[in-house]
Amino acid sequence: MSSSIQAQPQVHAPTESHAVASLLSRPEGYDYQVTYDLTTQSLHVKNDQEQLEWALVDDNHSLALCWPHRSAPPRTALLAAIEGAFAFYPANVALRLQLPSVLHANLCAAGIAVKDSHGELWAYAELIWQLPTLWLNSPPTRPYPQQPILENGKRHPRRPPRPSGTVYQRHIPWLDATLSFRVLDLELDLERFNHWMNDPVVAHFWEEQGGLQQHRKRLESTLQNPSVVPLIGCIDGEPFGYFETYWAKEDRIGAYYDVGDFDRGWHVLIGEAAFRGQPYVAAWMPSISHYLFLDDCRTQRLVIEPRVDNAKMLRNLAQCGYAHVKAFDFPHKRAMLGMQLREHFFNERSWIPLPPHPGSAPRPDPRFTP
Repeated sequence: MSSSIQAQPQVHAPTESHAVASLLSRPEGYDYQVTYDLTTQSLHVKNDQEQLEWALVDDNHSLALCWPHRSAPPRTALLAAIEGAFAFYPANVALRLQLPSVLHANLCAAGIAVKDSHGELWAYAELIWQLPTLWLNSPPTRPYPQQPILENGKRHPRRPPRPSGTVYQRHIPWLDATLSFRVLDLELDLERFNHWMNDPVVAHFWEEQGGLQQHRKRLESTLQNPSVVPLIGCIDGEPFGYFETYWAKEDRIGAYYDVGDFDRGWHVLIGEAAFRGQPYVAAWMPSISHYLFLDDCRTQRLVIEPRVDNAKMLRNLAQCGYAHVKAFDFPHKRAMLGMQLREHFFNERSWIPLPPHPGSAPRPDPRFTP
């Protein structure tokens, strides 16, 4: 890590308008309510068994998370506290940790913390947001082993079995709600999918209007495709949209750019009108990108190919870190190739959209401000 990254960044106050901010964190599947009192600079991490108090303070122009006891805090509670600190100070890229020395080696080995040349322990948002344990319900312990296979005339790695149930959860501060993705259930979601596909707003871009049997066959075919994972997006458990994620090398898009073995792509429709608009786009668009990067650490690029005349989608993609690479012609539409790089997503904190989206943080990045 370069010295410019390790330089102590300027502290920016939380964006919350109230003195007390809150967050729901789920490290390793444990639920913690994290609250921060700006007046007392005290951070509380609470679950059914315990309530722990930390100090989160501006210490010598750097943000510091201080554990006041000699005994080590539980690892899950520490992760919740770190997530909360970065959520309450979204413009900050580094957090100084004051913790018992017995924890240092394990935290550094896990990528949770880094020691600088002075022996100080730091957590970096760029690293923390790459830890699957904070957002995935069943985080992979290691990448799926590689075996090249030939399928339908295409050579690609064998893909892992499709997951089931809820795969990703994230608390969205500006909605004060939990966004989640779960794998589509054909019987549970067929009528909903049919209703969404026949919505005029969705039909304008997807052009897949039809009856229940047509959509049943369509989803059955999708579920038989090992390179596709269909997801239902939910806000506090209420379904609002369909996300079709895929491995790009097996998809039609792979013929239109220099595709990598672990590139991922996605399609989306927002079926519920009440969940359209900037506050929700700012929640789900960075989150689907985040999920796909966490699902396999070898994924270095995400791609998307909306219609070239979908100006609103293209604008939102740009504000969420996607580059517009080129326009190109599919047999059925003229599309724009959008691309998000892993390094860009985590280095530039693309889980926080650029203004004017809700939840946006001050720019430019304080790491590179003289």
